Amino acid sequence: MESALSDPHNGSAGARSPPNGTTRPPSTPEGIALAYGSLLLMALLPIFFGALRSVRCARGKNASDMPETITSRDAARFPIIASCTLLGLYLFFKIFSQEYINLLLSMYFFVLGILALSHTISPFMSKFFPASFPNRQYQLLFTQGSGESKEEIINYEFDTKDLVCLGLSTIVGVWYLLRKHWIANNLFGLAFSLNGVELLHLNNVSTGCILLGGLFIYDVFWVFGTNVMVTVAKSFEAPIKLVFPQDLLEKGLEADNFAMLGLGDIVIPGIFIALLLRFDISLKKNTHTYFYTSFAAYIFGLGLTIFIMHIFKHAQPALLYLVPACVGFPVLVALAKGEVTEMFSYESSAEILPHTPRLTHFPTVSGSPASLADSMQQKLAGPRRRRPLNPSTM
Repeated sequence: MESALSDPHNGSAGARSPPNGTTRPPSTPEGIALAYGSLLLMALLPIFFGALRSVRCARGKNASDMPETITSRDAARFPIIASCTLLGLYLFFKIFSQEYINLLLSMYFFVLGILALSHTISPFMSKFFPASFPNRQYQLLFTQGSGESKEEIINYEFDTKDLVCLGLSTIVGVWYLLRKHWIANNLFGLAFSLNGVELLHLNNVSTGCILLGGLFIYDVFWVFGTNVMVTVAKSFEAPIKLVFPQDLLEKGLEADNFAMLGLGDIVIPGIFIALLLRFDISLKKNTHTYFYTSFAAYIFGLGLTIFIMHIFKHAQPALLYLVPACVGFPVLVALAKGEVTEMFSYESSAEILPHTPRLTHFPTVSGSPASLADSMQQKLAGPRRRRPLNPSTM
């Protein structure tokens, strides 16, 4: 999971090098401002809408799948797992041909991106279908064994509207696979981020602090202590980052001088902000004080990251600024309101979704419709069975 904000002026962004070794002309102030502003806006969209969808997901009304709950043990292990993955990718790019690795990764993210984008646009697209649209229900079921030992491997329900969304997402996927265009990359990146914020749930604020604190150290070490994260970010041709060209005004859609923001800088603070929204709702005061406070703190933290990066012309570990802001501001508000005890004693999984399964793998986003939630409820009520993986979060 990449989580550094990079500036192409220092060679740490994912921009393609100019042909024949020529020097790329400097970006204009207007182009730089447009790129940074666009990255900030794109980061806010999946956090805001993902947080809202996480509430519906937890309540089980309009969710397309059950959420995954991150416990304190998962949060403590996450930085270690992320570090091993990052170092493994770095060694792979050093040992093997970058071309073949990226080809395999492109096919992998082609499939995941289609499913994630389909799941993202499905609620919006449903509003555009006329009432007379022939919407049929389908089910994809794979089982293992027979009789009492039969175990469900995949139980996937969908309808005709989902197939239409899947078809539209496939068009974007083919575009990304053939052209690697930055717009297609961003569509997939936004879908991954939104689904991550929606489907990954922290069980309480303490777990969120453990996760953000561990990744704070992870981010600072791998960006400032080594060149590993920047090298992987430059070599990794996959929609794990949002990019925006600083030379868009000069070259249009074919611009290639990119600033970028890793999806980790969106999803990790985003799931904490979504937790605070659910905490706000649990207080039953008809206010979203902690959600808006943490959301404003995210804007402040990311804006500060962009400012520092622009001044020093060096890739910045965004979590260095985002973690203190997103954790510190809500805690200060809780201190002022005398609600610190309520904040740290709040249990998301117990309050809204008592039977949320514990996270035993890092999930991915699925494109299943709302009817899959009913299927999951039935499975949880019966004997424990294996749930299908949800192709989503990076």
